[in-house]
This record gives sequence, C-alpha cells and structure tokens, in this order.
Amino acid sequence: MWYIVLFLLAFFVLAWRKLDFSVMLIVAGLPLYLVRFKIFGVPSTLLEAMILIAFFCWFIFRTKFWDFLRSRYSIKDFIGNSPWRKNGSAEGRRKYPFGIEAVLLLIVSFVAVGVAHYSTASLGLWKAYFFEPILLYILILNLLQGKNGINKIGLALATSAFAVAVYAVFQKFTGIGIDNPLWQAEATRRAVSFFGYPNAVGLYLGPIIPVLTAFLFLPAKKECSPLEKKICFPLPQEIISTIGLSKAFLGFIILLSLAAIYSAKSIGALVGLAIAGFIFCLLINKKARIAVIVIALIAAIGIYFYPPIQKPLVRKITAMDLSGQIRRFQWKETLMMLNGPAKIWGIGLGNYQLAVAPYHQPGFFYDDGTDPNFHQHTIESAAVRARTWQPVEIYLYPHDIILNFWTELGLAGLLLFGWIIIKFSIFNFQFSIKDKKNKYIHLGLLGAMIVIVVHGLVDVPYFKNDLACLFWILIAMAVLAGGKLTNTEKSIR
Repeated sequence: MWYIVLFLLAFFVLAWRKLDFSVMLIVAGLPLYLVRFKIFGVPSTLLEAMILIAFFCWFIFRTKFWDFLRSRYSIKDFIGNSPWRKNGSAEGRRKYPFGIEAVLLLIVSFVAVGVAHYSTASLGLWKAYFFEPILLYILILNLLQGKNGINKIGLALATSAFAVAVYAVFQKFTGIGIDNPLWQAEATRRAVSFFGYPNAVGLYLGPIIPVLTAFLFLPAKKECSPLEKKICFPLPQEIISTIGLSKAFLGFIILLSLAAIYSAKSIGALVGLAIAGFIFCLLINKKARIAVIVIALIAAIGIYFYPPIQKPLVRKITAMDLSGQIRRFQWKETLMMLNGPAKIWGIGLGNYQLAVAPYHQPGFFYDDGTDPNFHQHTIESAAVRARTWQPVEIYLYPHDIILNFWTELGLAGLLLFGWIIIKFSIFNFQFSIKDKKNKYIHLGLLGAMIVIVVHGLVDVPYFKNDLACLFWILIAMAVLAGGKLTNTEKSIR
C-alpha cells in the first residue's frame, strides 16, 4: 500500500505543477484501474484516484473557486464563468458540448443506483463508470484544447496501446502471465495482456486503432523538437508526425495492436475494425472508395466459392458457433427477465447476476453443425448428450450493447446512450465534410465508435473502468477537433 501512497503523492505534485501532463498520464494509464485498494474501507482504483486528484487540482487552482472562497467573486460569478470559453475569450460562458447528455446520464445512472437500493457495489460502479469518466471529459475540454490537445491525447493513447499490445504479443509466444489453463495452452492460446481475459484486449485496443490510423494521414512537421529527434532517430525528418512520434513507429504500434487483438482471438473487435476500415476508406476520397469496393467484392467472391472459409464465417456471423450460441442463450434469459417492471427501470447497477438467476438454465446441448439429425440424437443417445453438453455460467452482463444499457440503466438509459452514439456519429460525419483540416481525425473517431458498436453487439464495450473513460475521451476529442470552426457552439449543442 505504501507504494500506492507514494505514487499518488507524486501524481498530486505533478497535477499541481503540470496539470495538462497529468491528464495525459491518466489517458495513457487507463489500464491502471487494475490496481485496486481501499481508502477507509471504500474500494477504489489507481485510475479513479488519479482522476479525482487531477480534477481537484483543476477545480481548486484553475477555476475561480479559490477566489470565491476568498470572497473576491460572488457565487453568480463562479457559476457563470466556465473555463470552457468561447474562442478562448475571458468574456462569456460557453456551454459544454454534450453537457446536457452528460448531466442526464449522471441522473439516469444514479436512479439506477436507487433501483439497486443504493448498495455499496452500485455506488462504486456509478462512480467508476459515469461520474469519474465525465470528470475526465471536463478536464480534457479545459486543459487540452486545440490541435496540440488532440495531439497530446493521440500520443497518450499510442503509448497505452503500445504497452498493452507488446505484452499481449509476448504472451502469445510464451504463455507467460496467462492464468487460465485453456488460454495458456499452446494449441488454444489466447493473450490477455494485463486484463485477465482475452476479449478485454480487443475491447480496449479496437477503438484506439482507428484514432491512431487517422494521425497517419496528417501532414508531417517541418521542424522537429530535440525530444522528437531523439525519439525518431535515425528516421528522416519528413516523416515526423504531429503527435511527436515518427509515422513509421506509429504504424508499427497500429500493426502491433492488430497482432495483439489477433493473439487474443477477439473476433468481435476484428470484425468491427474491418467494417470501420471499409467505411473509413469509403469516406476518404474517390480513389480509396473504388479500391475498397473492388477489394470487398473480390473477398466476397473468394469466400463464397471457398467453403472452408465460408461455413465457419457464416456460423460466426449468425452466432451459431459455440460462443454465439452461449450468447444467444444468455440473450434469451435476459429478455425473459426484462418481461416485467425491469422493462422500464432495468434491474439497477451491478444487479444483473442476481436478477437473471431465476431465469437461468445451467447449460444446453451444443450443435456444431456437423450432424443433420442432432436434436433427434440428443434425445435418443446419452453419449451424445454427455459429449455435447455445454454448461453456461451467469455472466456479469448480457454481452450485447443494447441489453447491457437496458438492464443496467433502464429504458431511459438505453435511449440516452443511443442518442449520444447517434449524435457523436453525425457530429463527426458532418465535421469530416466541413473541416478539411481535421477530416481524418473525425473519420478516425467515427471509426472508433463503429468498432465499439459492432463489437458491442456480442460483448460489453462500456461497463468497465477503462472503456467508460475511453468512451468519453473519444467524445472530448471530437469536440476539440471541431471546436475551431465558425459557429461551432451552435453546431455542437
């Protein structure tokens, strides 16, 4: 525990002296939620503590709160003058983009805490998944504004992706650090990186890859700082990107991240990236549009005429493989549970396992598609039943983005998140057309959301500390990228 205290004291000093760098460190250190501890008996994580410390330093030392305490400003002055200014001016107050959605989300999610009877677990989830990620969103908007702010976030995400991906690829070759015997065995090995389970690798790296890819399309710097020259040596100066890394090294991080997702066998993330890449190319320019359509047609024809690929791919897409059937089994139970008062209010934060238990069946007979008379054989043969029986545990969440939000936050929470995702997507699509300078950043962010939604059809892309923060980081990046346009405030409300 002493080393955590020392780290947090050092981080407080950093936040006090260099607040923007401390926020970059938070973005780079999203996986630090895995370091858990208790403060006066209250569970917390290193990531949560860092966010709270940084927000405290910003709120006390950078806003007018300090002068308000010394009676130099009235409460009206303090509330009416946000650091998020119009065009950097000290006059007037600018509304936080997505601010209404953020406030509504805090309210709806706190109602979900009430549905869970204000349990300690539900309050902890509310703090980690909603309150603190929105605090991080506010910090980014106020401390990392403009093009340099976007570049700093890109550098932080690249650093984080590199660390996660390197360890995952290392595990793929060695098996070291994988506790589950099935995932550790060489024949069935799946990398878990720092997270403990394979799909977490895809859930984390999947949305980051399109964002980093966008930086590859930005023009290179004409001049290099001394630090950049050291990082990029001996690469030519022309390929230095705007985030302080060589484009060659940034490309290496992207490829390494793809290798990590492949090592984790996170199919949902790979499918999401494929769809995001296809749409990204469609929107870049005419040449890219034609090329990607031709490649897609060739791939489709090849798959259609090559059964060894076609059959397993169709089973995967239609959720007829083992993992798909487990999810379908789980979705059915969840819908049965929602056929009642939970349809409106949900079952409360952290209550899914308890609420779905009365509807849960211990398992099912797995049909691998090789036996046309499978159901008849399971009735007649005890050996077939024993061989095909697949036990199913009760998972923390329903593993579907719609059912996840519906069960945890109720119908209002589901509709609110749907609105946020739609607004974010339209926002980035429109600004990719209006703002030629930041076109690729907006397309990269749109691609990141596509990955989240596609992967979320079969997994849980938000209800985890790092993923909730990443979601709001993407929203903050979209606002920062579009913030320099004329009439920006009107267009982003």
